[in-house]
Amino acid sequence: MKRRSELITGKHGESSWVERTASRTMLRAVRFSDEDFTKPLIALAVPYSNGTPCNDQLRELGDLLQAEIEAAGGKAIVFGTPVVSDGISMGTEAMKYSLVSREVIADAIELMTEGYQVDGVITLSGCDKTIPAALMPIARNDLVGLTLYGGSILPGQHGGKDLNIVSAFEGVGAHSAGKIDDQELHAIECYACPGAGSCGGMYTANTMRPQLRRWG
Repeated sequence: MKRRSELITGKHGESSWVERTASRTMLRAVRFSDEDFTKPLIALAVPYSNGTPCNDQLRELGDLLQAEIEAAGGKAIVFGTPVVSDGISMGTEAMKYSLVSREVIADAIELMTEGYQVDGVITLSGCDKTIPAALMPIARNDLVGLTLYGGSILPGQHGGKDLNIVSAFEGVGAHSAGKIDDQELHAIECYACPGAGSCGGMYTANTMRPQLRRWG
């Protein structure tokens, strides 16, 4: 089966092998071997950022996926993308960049899949803009691909109740209404999001997940 990536690496025994010598020379600098040039190139989009819990775990998941791709006989081309969090940017000038980031992320993935003429792609996602953005370039370029969701955050615990990011928004309202004091609001802030994962409200990250299952 002809590999699309042969446009980049060349095919041994054909004229393209000589023509693509410089390309392989550069790839050897990033630890490609003779054997790697016979494998399908698989793009692995890892939209990691420690700027939001939604995507904070994706670098670790990306490392696991890279190992699995290469154990299965592929060669991974790993790259990141921008990440903008609605939950953090909301109510500020930064929010103007959130929806735009969806298109930028999708375009970044397309740039890498087409720029390396990969044979397949796996995209990770977490926050609610990276989920559609991880799927869009696969669909619009008719790529062999798979998109994987990084998972939802676990609930926090305070005062015998489960908390999530919605609790923080509600806490601001309760504080403004004089129903809770500064100390209680601070406790909600500290316990509502206990670790990595997409925030626990019914926002795009969690409402798109069932749709992705049905489309798959």
